[in-house]
Amino acid sequence: MKAIRVHQYGGPEAMTLEEVPSPKPAEGHALVRLDAVGVNFIDIYHRMGLYPLPLPFTPGNEGGGTVMEIGPGVTEVAPGDPVTYSGAIGSYAEYAVVPSWRLVKIPKGIDSKTATAALLQGLTAHYLSHDTYPLKTKDVCVVHAAAGGVGLLLVQMAKRRGARVIATVSTPEKARLAQGAGADEVILYTEQDFESEVKRLTDGSGVQVVYDSVGQATFDKSLNCLVPRGYLVLYGQASGPV
Repeated sequence: MKAIRVHQYGGPEAMTLEEVPSPKPAEGHALVRLDAVGVNFIDIYHRMGLYPLPLPFTPGNEGGGTVMEIGPGVTEVAPGDPVTYSGAIGSYAEYAVVPSWRLVKIPKGIDSKTATAALLQGLTAHYLSHDTYPLKTKDVCVVHAAAGGVGLLLVQMAKRRGARVIATVSTPEKARLAQGAGADEVILYTEQDFESEVKRLTDGSGVQVVYDSVGQATFDKSLNCLVPRGYLVLYGQASGPV
């Protein structure tokens, strides 16, 4: 089968397309033929060696497709089941062997691309809004990168929790996406100072929580946006490590 392999940490050039043996599922695993693969920042961290994996490796943390074969002891899925998963390395390939407990059956009416796109980002948005800082009615939150995959889902979940959402984005097109997801106010951080705008929109009070996947470029000002004992929730470092 074809797979993308990384033999040395580095930039995009470190990835090579190769022919490798097709894997066989061991006990507790299933072989999945992939027709959807997620691309995430953690894949870049793996490729660069920031989150090192043993070399060589096949990148990719999530995928979706059809179960082709199961190993001994597998009861969660059967051959032919449409599934998606996250948290198993090796999805940049035509086939992947995945622990069966990680596989989620895709309901009828949902294609594998949609299911795979929603799984990890949806789990992240749900955890952020329900567990890391459980939003309450009348809470005010800032969502950075609100037009991204997690951002759009997080805006929707925050609204369902009864929160007021202040979204930050970089372009008018992304502002429309955030507004369409339900954001109450949208700040174009390329044209406005988001700290000043948050203070203005909250009459100087600040917000209960900032959800920040950007990292270095937003860290200090995000702290300044908080009410006393507010939460700055960091779940990414797109602009660089803090």
